[in-house]
Amino acid sequence: MPRGRQPEGDTTLTNAERQARYRARQKTSQPRAVIKRPKVDRRSRVQRWDDPTATMMTIQAECAAWFDALPESLRDSATATALQEIMELDLEAIAAIRPPRGYGRD
Repeated sequence: MPRGRQPEGDTTLTNAERQARYRARQKTSQPRAVIKRPKVDRRSRVQRWDDPTATMMTIQAECAAWFDALPESLRDSATATALQEIMELDLEAIAAIRPPRGYGRD
């Protein structure tokens, strides 16, 4: 029972010829697809809670400064109303909440 492929020509290929064919085939083949995995946020739950809370408090302070800089003629506009609503949010109460650490470490 014969094993392997039959030679294409009259004689079998030498090791160098076989290697040259392999390298040529590798150059013409398509590159493999790269699978990109989503980045995992490795921060703790408390850190993930504190970062957006601090951002919201910073934005609230910016909105307060913006409202103070508005001229009197724009104090009754929709922009001023939105700024006042943002300033009235109680972000201190939200920042005081501490999320549970989990796994019995509470």
